[in-house]
Amino acid sequence: MMRMVLGGGIALIFALAAVLSFFWTPFDVTVFDIANKIKTPTGLHPFGTDHFGRDILSMIMVGARISLAVALVAVGIGMGLGVPLGLWAAARRGGWVDELVMRFNDLVFAFPSLLIAVMITAIFGASAFNAILAIGIFNIPVFARLSRGAALSLWSREFILSARVAGKSSARISFEHILPNIANLLIVQGTIQFSLGILAEAGLSYIGLGVQPPTPSWGRMLADSQTLAALAPHLVLFPGFAIILTVLGLNLMGDGLRDMLDPRLKGIRS
Repeated sequence: MMRMVLGGGIALIFALAAVLSFFWTPFDVTVFDIANKIKTPTGLHPFGTDHFGRDILSMIMVGARISLAVALVAVGIGMGLGVPLGLWAAARRGGWVDELVMRFNDLVFAFPSLLIAVMITAIFGASAFNAILAIGIFNIPVFARLSRGAALSLWSREFILSARVAGKSSARISFEHILPNIANLLIVQGTIQFSLGILAEAGLSYIGLGVQPPTPSWGRMLADSQTLAALAPHLVLFPGFAIILTVLGLNLMGDGLRDMLDPRLKGIRS
């Protein structure tokens, strides 16, 4: 429980910063102030300024909006498509649908998300939308496998057999009986994939395949500051800590949710 509270608190701080950035930031991140470039942290600029004189705190706030939005939408794509596919495959277990879904999963897993992003970027160009698409495609088989495996263990249960005897269709059973019983697994996995999505977005932006300038991104901030790390370490430390803390918070929250939603784990980690 403590892990979930701590992780949720950390994640909430960055979520609030992201929401606040829509309405207010200490400085305009699109305005260059060359006279004040590479300033160390001061009262006016708590996190210092970058090589263009932009306020790093403001950029981290806007970057939080980008990272969280990309990861959230990508996980939504993965869950929205992967869960129905997994339930469909479980309902048609052993048939051609099940085989087709599993082979699709194997095909996607054969290509890392970074390689998928390179392929998409080569066709459509680098952008935040294409980063979302690449991460979302990679998330589909993750949720498909999880939902299929969890659903298969329920199809032989008595309450499912009763629903079949009552004349309910496979689709209705899947969404009325199977899905509610595996929702806890999906929530925990969604939290984990959310944190991985933030790392993926930062990695794609770092190599220039994600969010494009002038929109701030944590990964882009790291890429732009790598040559100045020895001269101004704050350029690397603050966006790096933002990524680390956000991922840590989400992982702690997912760990806590797993303990809370699975009674078998209670007491094991105390």
